[in-house]
Amino acid sequence: MPATARNDDRGDSTMKVIIVGGGIGGLAAAVAFHQRGWQVEILERTPEFTEIGAGLSIQPNGLRALDTLGLGDPLRSGGLADPLAGIRCASGGWLIRNDIDDLKRRFGQWVTVHRAALVDLLRAAVPAQALRPGTEVRHVQPDGTVRHSGGTSTADLVVGADGVHSVTRHSLWPRIPGPRYVGYTAWRFIAPPQPVEGSVETWGRGERFGHVPMPDGRVYCYLLANAPIGSRTHLDQLRQRFAHWHGPIPTLLNTAGEEAVLQHDTYELPRLPTFVSGKVAILGDAAHAMTPNLGQGACQALEDAVTLAAAADTLGVRAGLEEYDRVRRPRTQMIARRSRQAGAPAHWTSPPLTALRDVALPILPNALFNRSITPAYTWTL
Repeated sequence: MPATARNDDRGDSTMKVIIVGGGIGGLAAAVAFHQRGWQVEILERTPEFTEIGAGLSIQPNGLRALDTLGLGDPLRSGGLADPLAGIRCASGGWLIRNDIDDLKRRFGQWVTVHRAALVDLLRAAVPAQALRPGTEVRHVQPDGTVRHSGGTSTADLVVGADGVHSVTRHSLWPRIPGPRYVGYTAWRFIAPPQPVEGSVETWGRGERFGHVPMPDGRVYCYLLANAPIGSRTHLDQLRQRFAHWHGPIPTLLNTAGEEAVLQHDTYELPRLPTFVSGKVAILGDAAHAMTPNLGQGACQALEDAVTLAAAADTLGVRAGLEEYDRVRRPRTQMIARRSRQAGAPAHWTSPPLTALRDVALPILPNALFNRSITPAYTWTL
């Protein structure tokens, strides 16, 4: 962030920011602004500030964003993790094999946590009086006015961190196309403790399975498969579907409980022409919802949060929002594009194409993979 003196937006009074949405991106923004002396108000639709989810891999760039808030080391203390060891085919052969020691040496450390653990860490770093759960936002105006179920609030800056179906985004740009279903749905669950060979993803035809060991021995699992929008699949059907895939995939599914499996359709946003309007900025999925193929969704929201707070506090609201949009929009849209491209071959359904994929991937140089991930992992504020 340029070392430019802050303009006179602040004057002698404390600046106020309203944050719409109390997920990872919203809470990270709240921490960042609170640490800079801003008054913070967080409006969250659900009755509690928590995360109903499964595991989450925080990659080196996400950890660096948390380091700017003084929260990187507390997350690391819960247990470190390895990056993706590689990609296998359904029979077990390796399609891509990563040098995990080299990745850590070049880029830094990875951490795997439960999503709720990161939310709890962030929530504890903001004042309790800033939290307003059970508050549903209905409309956001460019002048910093927010209408919600509790009345009306105003602030010097409003941050829309309210997810892929963002009310903030729709309020400001009602004619912009909404989120697009990408053609596959995702299931996530945490399996009981059991040994697995690191973090591995397996590709079939139009479907894939990933497993990531967690520090306490449990295993975070995710599945993605081509499906019509809104379709629902039960655990028994998933067990049958993946019964003949290589181990430990069938075992992981057999040890999961039906109540532990979460299913969500996968959406992404079109490339927005701007992330800011008046005194309002959007971040995270509200601005650039992307496929989960690079595991960068939460990390990009963390980057957004600390970048926005630094820009607005250093440059003033108007110039700070311009700087935030200039810096964050090209980067996040680039990563969203690469994420879409990275996962596309896993969802091919043509037998000749998938056979060609399984022959070609093992002989491609690792440099191609490294070029695709380097821009994501090397971010600094």
